[in-house]
Amino acid sequence: MINKLMQSSSLKRILIFAIIALVLYAMRSMINLILLTFIFTFLMDRLVQFIQKKIPLNRKLLVVICYSSIVGLLSYGLIMYLPMIAGEIRALIIQLTDFYTAKHDNIVLNYIVTRIEEINISSYLEQGVTYLLKSFSGISKVGLQILLALLLSLFCLLEKPRLIEFTKKFKTSKISSIYVEIEYFARKFVRTFGKVIEAQLIIAVVNCILTTISLWLLDFPQLGGLSIMVFVLGLIPVAGVIISLIPLVIIAYSIGGIMKVLYVGLAIAVIHGIEAYILNPNLMSSKTNLPVFYTFIVLIFGEHFFGVWGLIIGIPVFVFFLDILEVTESE
Repeated sequence: MINKLMQSSSLKRILIFAIIALVLYAMRSMINLILLTFIFTFLMDRLVQFIQKKIPLNRKLLVVICYSSIVGLLSYGLIMYLPMIAGEIRALIIQLTDFYTAKHDNIVLNYIVTRIEEINISSYLEQGVTYLLKSFSGISKVGLQILLALLLSLFCLLEKPRLIEFTKKFKTSKISSIYVEIEYFARKFVRTFGKVIEAQLIIAVVNCILTTISLWLLDFPQLGGLSIMVFVLGLIPVAGVIISLIPLVIIAYSIGGIMKVLYVGLAIAVIHGIEAYILNPNLMSSKTNLPVFYTFIVLIFGEHFFGVWGLIIGIPVFVFFLDILEVTESE
């Protein structure tokens, strides 16, 4: 029985998967760099493939042009618009704070504010400010990780054919049996995790554009800060729409009363309908479109164990596990 178990491909696959998990856990201090490198590499590779189908250019030249363009646009945006957006975010925080501290004629709003005061919201705000200060103090470290991830992904794409050719040599080496299993997990990971991340990014961009246009039509202030908030929260499946709706409703009420709130609610409902019934079915397999209950459970546990990364990659990782267990099969 022991010999059969040792020769079992399923047991060997489970053991190798456990070893990979332990290695990643041991490298948890570098997990930001690993995830950013994979995401940049996957997304840029898809972009290069898409452009190459339309414009027949040398692949390496196309990779350099894509990276140069994106880095240039990001640098230009940071230099030109970062001070303006920082000012808008500051004004947005002041507006939300004024709404919280002011007395309202609406009985329901006064009741909600009273209940918030009873749960000692100030302590939570203090914790939030402390977290933000820590985040800003470590911004140089995050910037360095992003820069390294971009460089690694650039070199990976420039030498992609050579990397593939060199890696295949392990298939005929003394660790060929281990390589086959690692290749199996890698293919599954790229196909599921990468696909869901790509879909989340596209949905977040479309959601941000449509929401920004709607807010512009409704004469909302601080559109730059609100756009960034909507985009970042749009990377969180399902829950992001609900979380972003709270500050939007508060601002709508402060600038236009109940009617403005109704208009915002209607606009977000239409945008969410476009996301749920048009974008999701076209960008994701129906089997990776999880029930809302499962989505929230994964997000809660992901945030608890992995923080912000858990909210963003929780669903892709969960879909990857489902694919490994053959519960779901991505197209």
